[in-house]
Amino acid sequence: MKKRKIPHTYVIIFYIILFCAALTWFVPGGKYVPHINAAGVTEMVYELTPSTPQSWQVFAALFEGFVDKADIIIFILIIGGAFWIVNDSKAFDIGTLSFLRKAKRLERNKLIQKVGVEPFIITAIMLLFSVFGAVFGMSEETIAFTLVLVPMAISMGYDSITGVCIVFVAAGLGFAGAILNPFTIGIAQGLAGIPLFSGIEYRIFCWFVINIIGFTWILRYAAKVKKNPESSIVYHEDAYWRQLHATEEATEIVYHTPRMAWLSFGLLSFILALFAWHYPLSTLKIGNEVIENLPLIPILTVLFIITSIVGLRKTVHLYILNLLFFTIFFLIVGVMGYGWYIMEIATLFFGLGIAAGLANDKSPNELVQLFMEGCKDILSAALIVGLAGGIIMILKQGMIIDTILHSMAEGMEGLGKVATVGMMYVIQTLINLIIPSGSAKAALTMPIMAPFSEIIGLSKQATVMAFQFGDGFTNMITPTSGVLIAVLGVSRIPYDKWVKWAWKFILLLILVGFLLLIPTVLIPMNGF
Repeated sequence: MKKRKIPHTYVIIFYIILFCAALTWFVPGGKYVPHINAAGVTEMVYELTPSTPQSWQVFAALFEGFVDKADIIIFILIIGGAFWIVNDSKAFDIGTLSFLRKAKRLERNKLIQKVGVEPFIITAIMLLFSVFGAVFGMSEETIAFTLVLVPMAISMGYDSITGVCIVFVAAGLGFAGAILNPFTIGIAQGLAGIPLFSGIEYRIFCWFVINIIGFTWILRYAAKVKKNPESSIVYHEDAYWRQLHATEEATEIVYHTPRMAWLSFGLLSFILALFAWHYPLSTLKIGNEVIENLPLIPILTVLFIITSIVGLRKTVHLYILNLLFFTIFFLIVGVMGYGWYIMEIATLFFGLGIAAGLANDKSPNELVQLFMEGCKDILSAALIVGLAGGIIMILKQGMIIDTILHSMAEGMEGLGKVATVGMMYVIQTLINLIIPSGSAKAALTMPIMAPFSEIIGLSKQATVMAFQFGDGFTNMITPTSGVLIAVLGVSRIPYDKWVKWAWKFILLLILVGFLLLIPTVLIPMNGF
């Protein structure tokens, strides 16, 4: 009997597009429009619109999906090309080996001996990314870090799923906890008409609970894979990373510092000095807090110059690793201080690739060749993002997103407070499968949910938290999330295998989210 094959990720996404197109033939069209009521308050009113069934548009949706997700697609290609140039220098190999050797020294600590060095390292990295997710909504940025941490996880004896968990899932847990996330909590509370970032005490508690449960699940899985690598459902897919790691280990690395490395250092130092002169003081925005007059760029510039000189005197590999570290530091300053997004981050990493290539004594033609090889290697991940974007385009053009929301909102009438907040949570969770953008979903749902909660005597803060949890957890499994699809693509994890691994984990998190919502209704708390 012929064994039935699991459909390719591209095929799965296309099936979803066909299903959404079929829905447009049965679900009536509708949209929410702003309306000023008798009290002079603007509220969202649902109106029926002519149905717009989708048929041949499923093919146009592929094109429009690529256009809609062009920023992420280009971001992936630039990141892939830049990291291929950096990887050609073998700096990652030296850095990983050095990191693991130094980590072994931690075994001397009795407390860490009991926990284990590698679980301690994994937890520390996950905690860092969770903080990033909770404070400034790290999401697209995880794509670049995945290219670093997946190979590191493989070299430590784990699998690519563990590597994705270390960065993407950890940031997702923080994003769901959303202590000061301006893209979800900030927008939702502003639309609900409550003080920005109020109720932070309980959200910090929720963030701790979510992280404890999430980290425990991930560490248990990592230990299982470490004990028996072949138990991983992506063991065969990870052959690519194992082969790459074996090839790199077999390649003899010569420690040297070409003259071009000093030239690269000199050019960068001059450019950073100009930036430090032009931006002597920076203002960081952490949630609703604003910290002014910080000389961050001058400080980072001086530190870069000092550490680069130390690295260059030993080997160009340490200099390139130093470039990577300071790229991350400047990324954080750019995101939190200057509102950087995909374009600026891609430009930053592109500069990293060029600087690393020059330092490694590559000619312009060799740099172009390496960049093209990196783009080619990561092209499949970029294509998947465009295909997934077609799902959203079909639903938007079919005019059924607002109809689905309206039908769900009607189902909440007559329920008790706990049941109502639970139903809001379910609605937000289901909508997130269709609209993974937290900002867009807040703009769509909060003008409807907040007034409704006020009518039935439910805290608006509870409504915001229902949105927060509903927006957070399913980002880690929905095929409409361009970031998830991109992360899986660069990690070479098939979507169906990710779902097979993640569904129980996400279901547990959804259940935990509901349990954390109950106190917002039953227990008096600050901000609720």
